[in-house]
Amino acid sequence: MTVFETEEIFDYSVFTSRLDVLNTDSKHVINTINQYSYVIAEKDSDFKKALMDSEVLLPDGVGILFAIKLLKGKKVKKIAGADLHAYLLDKLNKEGGSCFYLGSSETTLQGIKERLKREYPFVRAGFYSPPYKKHFNEAENLKMLEAVNHFKPDVLFVGMTAPKQEKWVNENKLALNANVICSIGAVFDFYGGQVERPAKIWVDLKLEWFVRLVKEPKRMWKRYLYYGPFFIYLMIKEKITNPQHK
Repeated sequence: MTVFETEEIFDYSVFTSRLDVLNTDSKHVINTINQYSYVIAEKDSDFKKALMDSEVLLPDGVGILFAIKLLKGKKVKKIAGADLHAYLLDKLNKEGGSCFYLGSSETTLQGIKERLKREYPFVRAGFYSPPYKKHFNEAENLKMLEAVNHFKPDVLFVGMTAPKQEKWVNENKLALNANVICSIGAVFDFYGGQVERPAKIWVDLKLEWFVRLVKEPKRMWKRYLYYGPFFIYLMIKEKITNPQHK
């Protein structure tokens, strides 16, 4: 069993180690948490359970980093879904491993397939685009499970947007024949070329959120301009009401 460091923040055990301590030899679910998903999970008990049940919960968002710094006095590095995706693909490429992409559109999956061939030629990859809908019926769910299990990937990437993807994984993880299961949402669009991820300089400056807000204001404004300040309020409240925090 992989041993790594975590930090308890709110109700969650957040991963604070380096990605290279992870391996693809044992079954575990990897999810990410940011200020947006934290606030949403407070209103959605199934989503919260899915995040809490994760074997690995990555700190993906400056709000979470700041919360750990404020409440625990510890500085940790942001690890986005895109970082996890790149790390695992590099590892699989060196080992001749396999991965499966479950989610998104056929167009996006085709973009991912073509890019994988160029960048990670030794990775064997499978793909399945499920129906775009809020809930899957039994037949649709069975087709998804069969597609993954027939391929038997070392790593399963799930991209159905949060919180749908995390809840689906939590409900079906025991039936999935894959070692590592990752919910990475927007990474499908980034890697498939449908959406351009902000340049590294913005990521390093911790302003990736701002660039995404400018590029997609209608979709992102509430995530950053409403849920962001609300998360800050919750963080300050936690600091005041729990004096044991540093």
